[in-house]
Amino acid sequence: MLSMLVAALVGTNLLTARPALAHGAFMEPGSRTFLCWEDGLTETGEIVPKNPACAAAVAQSGTNSLYNWFAVLRSDGAGRTRGFIPDGQLCAGGNPNYTGFDLPSADWPVTHLTSGANFDFRYNKWAAHPGSFYLYVTKDGWDPTKPLTWDEMESSPFLVADHPPSTGPTGSVDGYYYWSGALPANKTGRHIIYSVWQRSDSNETFYGCSDVVFDGGNGQVTGVGQGGDPGTRPCDATFAVTNSWSGGFQAEVTVSNPGDTALNGWTVSWVPPSGQTVSSVWNGTLTVSGDLASVRNADWNRSVPVGGSTTFGLVANGPTTAPTLSCASP
Repeated sequence: MLSMLVAALVGTNLLTARPALAHGAFMEPGSRTFLCWEDGLTETGEIVPKNPACAAAVAQSGTNSLYNWFAVLRSDGAGRTRGFIPDGQLCAGGNPNYTGFDLPSADWPVTHLTSGANFDFRYNKWAAHPGSFYLYVTKDGWDPTKPLTWDEMESSPFLVADHPPSTGPTGSVDGYYYWSGALPANKTGRHIIYSVWQRSDSNETFYGCSDVVFDGGNGQVTGVGQGGDPGTRPCDATFAVTNSWSGGFQAEVTVSNPGDTALNGWTVSWVPPSGQTVSSVWNGTLTVSGDLASVRNADWNRSVPVGGSTTFGLVANGPTTAPTLSCASP
Protein backbone atom coordinates (compact mmCIF):
# COMPACT_ATOMS: atom_id res chain seq x y z
CA MET A 1 0.00 0.00 0.00
CA LEU A 2 2.80 2.39 0.91
CA SER A 3 4.74 1.59 -2.26
CA MET A 4 1.66 2.36 -4.38
CA LEU A 5 1.18 5.65 -2.57
CA VAL A 6 4.79 6.68 -3.07
CA ALA A 7 4.75 5.71 -6.74
CA ALA A 8 1.72 7.92 -7.28
CA LEU A 9 3.32 10.83 -5.48
CA VAL A 10 6.59 10.75 -7.39
CA GLY A 11 5.38 9.73 -10.82
CA THR A 12 6.70 13.05 -12.15
CA ASN A 13 10.26 14.04 -11.25
CA LEU A 14 10.24 17.80 -10.80
CA LEU A 15 13.99 18.12 -10.28
CA THR A 16 15.08 17.63 -13.88
CA ALA A 17 13.63 17.89 -17.36
CA ARG A 18 15.06 14.53 -18.44
CA PRO A 19 13.86 11.07 -17.31
CA ALA A 20 14.97 9.92 -13.86
CA LEU A 21 18.21 7.97 -13.91
CA ALA A 22 19.72 6.47 -10.75
CA HIS A 23 17.92 7.47 -7.60
CA GLY A 24 18.34 6.42 -4.00
CA ALA A 25 19.21 7.38 -0.44
CA PHE A 26 20.32 5.75 2.77
CA MET A 27 17.57 3.93 4.63
CA GLU A 28 19.79 2.39 7.34
CA PRO A 29 21.21 4.60 8.77
CA GLY A 30 18.46 6.84 7.46
CA SER A 31 19.37 9.97 5.53
CA ARG A 32 17.77 13.29 6.44
CA THR A 33 15.49 13.23 3.41
CA PHE A 34 14.37 9.62 3.98
CA LEU A 35 13.65 9.98 7.71
CA CYS A 36 11.92 13.35 7.21
CA TRP A 37 9.78 11.76 4.50
CA GLU A 38 8.84 8.99 6.94
CA ASP A 39 8.20 11.58 9.65
CA GLY A 40 5.84 13.55 7.41
CA LEU A 41 3.75 10.81 5.80
CA THR A 42 0.00 11.10 6.27
CA GLU A 43 -2.87 8.82 5.27
CA THR A 44 -3.94 11.35 2.62
CA GLY A 45 -0.53 11.29 0.94
CA GLU A 46 0.45 14.77 2.11
CA ILE A 47 3.91 15.36 3.59
CA VAL A 48 3.59 17.17 6.93
CA PRO A 49 6.74 16.65 9.04
CA LYS A 50 6.37 16.78 12.81
CA ASN A 51 10.09 16.87 13.59
CA PRO A 52 11.09 20.56 13.86
CA ALA A 53 14.26 20.20 11.76
CA CYS A 54 12.32 18.37 9.05
CA ALA A 55 9.56 20.99 9.15
CA ALA A 56 12.16 23.77 8.78
CA ALA A 57 13.73 21.95 5.81
CA VAL A 58 10.37 21.68 4.04
CA ALA A 59 9.57 25.32 4.81
CA GLN A 60 12.75 26.28 2.93
CA SER A 61 12.88 23.66 0.16
CA GLY A 62 9.21 22.76 -0.29
CA THR A 63 7.41 19.43 -0.03
CA ASN A 64 8.81 18.30 -3.38
CA SER A 65 12.13 17.78 -1.59
CA LEU A 66 10.44 14.96 0.37
CA TYR A 67 8.32 13.56 -2.45
CA ASN A 68 11.74 13.19 -4.12
CA TRP A 69 13.67 12.11 -1.00
CA PHE A 70 15.78 9.81 -3.20
CA ALA A 71 17.09 12.50 -5.59
CA VAL A 72 19.81 14.48 -3.78
CA LEU A 73 22.07 14.37 -6.81
CA ARG A 74 24.51 16.20 -9.04
CA SER A 75 24.46 15.05 -12.65
CA ASP A 76 27.99 16.49 -13.04
CA GLY A 77 29.33 15.13 -9.74
CA ALA A 78 31.69 12.42 -11.06
CA GLY A 79 32.26 11.37 -7.45
CA ARG A 80 33.77 14.73 -6.47
CA THR A 81 33.54 15.96 -2.87
CA ARG A 82 35.89 18.52 -1.28
CA GLY A 83 36.45 21.47 -3.61
CA PHE A 84 33.31 20.64 -5.58
CA ILE A 85 30.52 20.70 -2.99
CA PRO A 86 30.80 24.03 -1.07
CA ASP A 87 31.11 24.16 2.70
CA GLY A 88 27.71 24.40 4.35
CA GLN A 89 26.06 22.58 1.41
CA LEU A 90 27.25 19.02 1.99
CA CYS A 91 23.88 17.51 2.92
CA ALA A 92 22.23 18.96 -0.19
CA GLY A 93 25.20 18.02 -2.36
CA GLY A 94 25.16 21.58 -3.63
CA ASN A 95 21.72 20.90 -5.16
CA PRO A 96 19.58 24.07 -4.76
CA ASN A 97 16.41 21.99 -4.44
CA TYR A 98 17.55 20.60 -1.06
CA THR A 99 19.13 23.55 0.78
CA GLY A 100 16.73 23.07 3.70
CA PHE A 101 18.57 19.87 4.61
CA ASP A 102 21.77 21.85 5.20
CA LEU A 103 20.16 23.82 8.04
CA PRO A 104 22.11 23.39 11.29
CA SER A 105 20.00 21.78 14.03
CA ALA A 106 20.26 19.34 16.92
CA ASP A 107 16.70 18.16 16.17
CA TRP A 108 17.27 16.01 13.07
CA PRO A 109 16.11 12.38 13.44
CA VAL A 110 19.02 10.22 14.58
CA THR A 111 20.03 6.57 14.30
CA HIS A 112 21.61 5.08 17.42
CA LEU A 113 24.76 3.03 16.75
CA THR A 114 27.68 1.34 18.49
CA SER A 115 31.13 2.59 17.52
CA GLY A 116 33.27 -0.10 15.89
CA ALA A 117 30.40 -2.57 15.60
CA ASN A 118 29.42 -4.37 12.43
CA PHE A 119 26.34 -2.84 10.80
CA ASP A 120 24.02 -3.89 7.99
CA PHE A 121 23.74 -0.90 5.64
CA ARG A 122 20.74 -0.43 3.31
CA TYR A 123 20.65 2.14 0.52
CA ASN A 124 17.44 2.54 -1.47
CA LYS A 125 17.56 1.82 -5.22
CA TRP A 126 14.60 3.79 -6.53
CA ALA A 127 16.36 3.45 -9.86
CA ALA A 128 19.19 0.91 -10.01
CA HIS A 129 22.57 1.52 -11.63
CA PRO A 130 26.08 0.17 -11.05
CA GLY A 131 28.34 2.14 -8.76
CA SER A 132 30.24 2.37 -5.50
CA PHE A 133 29.39 3.87 -2.12
CA TYR A 134 31.88 5.89 -0.08
CA LEU A 135 31.06 6.55 3.60
CA TYR A 136 32.69 9.31 5.61
CA VAL A 137 32.17 10.43 9.23
CA THR A 138 32.59 13.71 11.07
CA LYS A 139 35.56 14.37 13.33
CA ASP A 140 35.19 14.31 17.10
CA GLY A 141 33.67 17.49 18.48
CA TRP A 142 31.39 18.17 15.51
CA ASP A 143 28.65 20.62 16.46
CA PRO A 144 25.24 19.91 14.84
CA THR A 145 24.12 23.50 15.49
CA LYS A 146 26.72 24.88 13.05
CA PRO A 147 26.95 24.52 9.23
CA LEU A 148 28.74 21.32 8.17
CA THR A 149 32.09 21.95 6.47
CA TRP A 150 34.69 19.70 4.87
CA ASP A 151 37.20 20.48 7.63
CA GLU A 152 34.79 18.78 10.04
CA MET A 153 34.82 15.54 8.01
CA GLU A 154 37.45 12.82 8.29
CA SER A 155 39.49 13.01 5.09
CA SER A 156 39.19 9.33 4.10
CA PRO A 157 36.10 7.12 3.94
CA PHE A 158 35.76 4.63 6.78
CA LEU A 159 34.04 2.18 4.42
CA VAL A 160 33.75 1.64 0.66
CA ALA A 161 31.13 -0.68 -0.86
CA ASP A 162 32.18 -1.52 -4.43
CA HIS A 163 29.15 -2.45 -6.56
CA PRO A 164 27.27 -4.17 -3.70
CA PRO A 165 24.35 -6.56 -4.32
CA SER A 166 20.74 -5.46 -4.18
CA THR A 167 17.34 -6.95 -3.49
CA GLY A 168 13.72 -6.05 -4.10
CA PRO A 169 12.02 -4.01 -6.82
CA THR A 170 13.08 -0.58 -8.06
CA GLY A 171 10.72 2.36 -7.54
CA SER A 172 9.90 1.15 -4.02
CA VAL A 173 11.09 1.37 -0.43
CA ASP A 174 11.36 -2.43 -0.62
CA GLY A 175 14.27 -2.27 -3.05
CA TYR A 176 17.78 -1.51 -1.80
CA TYR A 177 21.50 -2.17 -2.04
CA TYR A 178 22.93 -3.90 1.00
CA TRP A 179 26.30 -4.64 2.57
CA SER A 180 27.80 -5.17 6.01
CA GLY A 181 30.81 -3.38 7.44
CA ALA A 182 32.43 -1.97 10.54
CA LEU A 183 31.29 1.39 11.84
CA PRO A 184 34.07 3.89 12.67
CA ALA A 185 35.85 3.03 15.91
CA ASN A 186 36.42 5.26 18.95
CA LYS A 187 33.49 7.56 18.23
CA THR A 188 31.03 8.84 20.81
CA GLY A 189 28.08 11.21 20.71
CA ARG A 190 26.49 12.94 17.70
CA HIS A 191 28.02 12.57 14.24
CA ILE A 192 27.16 12.64 10.54
CA ILE A 193 27.73 9.64 8.30
CA TYR A 194 28.16 11.23 4.88
CA SER A 195 27.44 9.06 1.84
CA VAL A 196 28.62 9.48 -1.73
CA TRP A 197 27.13 7.13 -4.35
CA GLN A 198 29.23 7.37 -7.52
CA ARG A 199 27.76 5.70 -10.58
CA SER A 200 30.25 3.79 -12.72
CA ASP A 201 28.24 4.29 -15.92
CA SER A 202 27.81 8.09 -15.77
CA ASN A 203 28.93 11.19 -13.84
CA GLU A 204 25.72 11.27 -11.81
CA THR A 205 26.56 11.25 -8.09
CA PHE A 206 24.34 11.18 -5.02
CA TYR A 207 25.11 12.78 -1.66
CA GLY A 208 23.47 12.45 1.72
CA CYS A 209 23.73 13.10 5.46
CA SER A 210 22.68 10.50 8.01
CA ASP A 211 22.54 11.87 11.57
CA VAL A 212 23.77 9.27 14.06
CA VAL A 213 24.71 9.04 17.71
CA PHE A 214 27.29 6.53 18.92
CA ASP A 215 25.76 5.54 22.24
CA GLY A 216 25.64 1.74 22.17
CA GLY A 217 22.53 1.56 20.00
CA ASN A 218 21.70 -1.06 17.38
CA GLY A 219 20.04 1.02 14.68
CA GLN A 220 17.10 2.43 16.64
CA VAL A 221 15.73 5.69 15.25
CA THR A 222 14.45 8.58 17.38
CA GLY A 223 13.10 11.96 16.38
CA VAL A 224 10.60 10.59 13.86
CA GLY A 225 6.94 11.27 14.54
CA GLN A 226 3.99 8.93 14.24
CA GLY A 227 2.93 9.89 10.71
CA GLY A 228 2.36 7.54 7.82
CA ASP A 229 -0.03 4.90 6.63
CA PRO A 230 -1.26 2.95 9.68
CA GLY A 231 -0.85 -0.27 7.72
CA THR A 232 2.92 0.31 7.44
CA ARG A 233 3.71 1.27 11.04
CA PRO A 234 4.53 -1.64 13.36
CA CYS A 235 3.33 0.20 16.45
CA ASP A 236 2.72 3.63 17.94
CA ALA A 237 3.72 4.90 21.38
CA THR A 238 2.37 7.90 23.29
CA PHE A 239 3.68 9.42 26.53
CA ALA A 240 1.51 10.91 29.28
CA VAL A 241 2.58 12.31 32.67
CA THR A 242 0.22 10.92 35.33
CA ASN A 243 1.77 12.45 38.48
CA SER A 244 4.56 14.88 39.29
CA TRP A 245 6.47 16.27 42.26
CA SER A 246 9.52 18.42 42.88
CA GLY A 247 12.38 16.79 40.99
CA GLY A 248 10.47 13.94 39.38
CA PHE A 249 7.32 12.47 37.88
CA GLN A 250 5.40 9.33 36.97
CA ALA A 251 4.31 8.61 33.39
CA GLU A 252 2.38 6.06 31.40
CA VAL A 253 3.32 4.99 27.86
CA THR A 254 0.61 3.50 25.65
CA VAL A 255 1.73 1.10 22.92
CA SER A 256 -0.92 0.66 20.22
CA ASN A 257 -1.16 -1.46 17.09
CA PRO A 258 -2.28 0.55 14.00
CA GLY A 259 -1.38 -2.24 11.57
CA ASP A 260 -3.26 -5.12 10.02
CA THR A 261 -1.56 -7.98 11.91
CA ALA A 262 -1.14 -8.67 15.61
CA LEU A 263 2.09 -7.53 17.27
CA ASN A 264 4.28 -10.28 18.67
CA GLY A 265 6.63 -8.18 20.77
CA TRP A 266 7.47 -4.49 20.87
CA THR A 267 10.20 -2.10 22.00
CA VAL A 268 9.80 1.62 22.72
CA SER A 269 12.97 3.76 22.56
CA TRP A 270 13.74 7.40 23.25
CA VAL A 271 16.46 9.82 24.26
CA PRO A 272 15.46 11.41 27.58
CA PRO A 273 15.45 15.23 27.47
CA SER A 274 18.33 17.03 29.15
CA GLY A 275 18.36 16.46 32.92
CA GLN A 276 15.88 13.57 32.79
CA THR A 277 16.70 10.01 33.89
CA VAL A 278 14.45 6.95 34.21
CA SER A 279 14.68 5.35 37.67
CA SER A 280 12.17 2.48 37.36
CA VAL A 281 9.74 0.81 34.96
CA TRP A 282 6.86 -1.65 35.34
CA ASN A 283 5.05 -3.81 32.76
CA GLY A 284 8.22 -3.83 30.69
CA THR A 285 12.01 -4.30 30.82
CA LEU A 286 14.21 -1.18 30.82
CA THR A 287 17.58 -1.02 29.08
CA VAL A 288 19.76 2.11 29.11
CA SER A 289 22.61 2.27 26.59
CA GLY A 290 24.45 5.57 26.53
CA ASP A 291 21.87 8.27 25.83
CA LEU A 292 19.24 5.80 24.66
CA ALA A 293 16.49 4.38 26.90
CA SER A 294 14.49 1.37 25.66
CA VAL A 295 11.61 -0.58 27.19
CA ARG A 296 10.84 -4.06 25.86
CA ASN A 297 7.55 -5.85 26.45
CA ALA A 298 7.00 -8.24 29.35
CA ASP A 299 6.01 -11.82 28.51
CA TRP A 300 2.35 -11.25 29.32
CA ASN A 301 1.88 -8.09 27.18
CA ARG A 302 4.02 -8.93 24.15
CA SER A 303 0.97 -9.65 21.95
CA VAL A 304 -1.13 -6.64 20.92
CA PRO A 305 -4.12 -7.31 18.65
CA VAL A 306 -4.96 -5.19 15.61
CA GLY A 307 -6.47 -1.95 16.89
CA GLY A 308 -5.53 -2.86 20.48
CA SER A 309 -3.09 -1.35 22.98
CA THR A 310 -1.15 -2.03 26.16
CA THR A 311 0.72 0.19 28.60
CA PHE A 312 3.81 0.39 30.74
CA GLY A 313 4.66 2.85 33.49
CA LEU A 314 7.81 4.60 34.62
CA VAL A 315 9.20 6.89 37.27
CA ALA A 316 11.76 9.48 36.20
CA ASN A 317 13.87 12.19 37.79
CA GLY A 318 14.11 15.63 36.25
CA PRO A 319 11.77 17.82 34.19
CA THR A 320 8.39 16.52 32.98
CA THR A 321 9.24 17.21 29.32
CA ALA A 322 7.74 14.49 27.12
CA PRO A 323 10.36 12.77 24.89
CA THR A 324 9.90 11.75 21.26
CA LEU A 325 9.20 8.02 21.23
CA SER A 326 10.06 5.40 18.62
CA CYS A 327 8.19 2.09 18.54
CA ALA A 328 9.45 -1.06 16.84
CA SER A 329 8.32 -4.66 16.60
CA PRO A 330 10.53 -7.71 15.81
